[in-house]
Amino acid sequence: MDLDVFVTAHRAEWDRLEELLRRRRRLTGAEADELVALYQRTSTHLSLVQSSAPDPALTGRLTSLVARARSAVTGARRSTWRDAGRFFAVGFPAAVHRARHWWIPTALLSTLVAVVIGWWIGTHPEVQSAIAAPEQLREMTRPGGQYETYYSSHPAASFAAQVWTNNAQAAAICLIFGAFLGIPVLWVLFQNMLNIGIGIGLMASAGRLDTFLGLILPHGLLELTAVFVAAGTGLRLGWTVIDPGPRSRRAALAEEGRAAIGMALGLAAVLFVSGVIEGFVTPSGLPTWARITIGVVAEVAFLAYVHLLGARAVRAGEMGDVEAADRPAEVPTAA
Repeated sequence: MDLDVFVTAHRAEWDRLEELLRRRRRLTGAEADELVALYQRTSTHLSLVQSSAPDPALTGRLTSLVARARSAVTGARRSTWRDAGRFFAVGFPAAVHRARHWWIPTALLSTLVAVVIGWWIGTHPEVQSAIAAPEQLREMTRPGGQYETYYSSHPAASFAAQVWTNNAQAAAICLIFGAFLGIPVLWVLFQNMLNIGIGIGLMASAGRLDTFLGLILPHGLLELTAVFVAAGTGLRLGWTVIDPGPRSRRAALAEEGRAAIGMALGLAAVLFVSGVIEGFVTPSGLPTWARITIGVVAEVAFLAYVHLLGARAVRAGEMGDVEAADRPAEVPTAA
């Protein structure tokens, strides 16, 4: 394509579109129809330039024109409470349900790793001595020791906020850095399972495993599930880089990335609930059975929420992505 001839043939249309955009609030009906037609033609021109004769200056001008015209034609869209309601009722549970084949195996394998680490530490005194001196281990595991006072050493509200922030950061790392082939995700998972395994091993060796489980289960069930969901989603995003499937790699990463960002918002809400339980329920004077029951109820409610609502949304075609109107247009690619 001869770029100079192309520009000469269509410059008048682009100038006319620019003029209509400058006074778009005072257009007549005929001028509004003209703006729509010019927007469609300019979009076609932009595609031709990008594919046949990519000139940076011309591409920049036409991209700006098309974006402004699209905004004028479709109108600016504002987020509403309806969008938030739809996200939590449809988008978020659908995204979690779709990712179940990644995060459920991640949860099972991670739990197994924590148990194996705990068994190894609990049955090998030499490993325990490598972790800390005997006096320090006794201080950590004795009644009223560090493992027990950890949950009540700070005011409940500030402790819950701190826990929520830390866990939200871990989940965000899993989701955002999953695109790096999932390697950072595996590191975050290992660190979490190592910490839990150490606690299991040390408290089991002191004959106080029941106390440890009574402290960690009320909030840990929901908290770890959120981390596993984030990790599984991050690993799926990393696998998308390797195998995007029938979609182009760019389109696949865009779709999965938008779903992951949305999932980060949903998991922040889930981790807020677990943080409240950890700050107010775990260190409370309630009987152990009551505290664990609260944790189990929260976990069952979350699983029912994502699998019942999520399965229904997925059957209806929901992918956990943003609404179609908010997605960028996909550029056709040759097969």
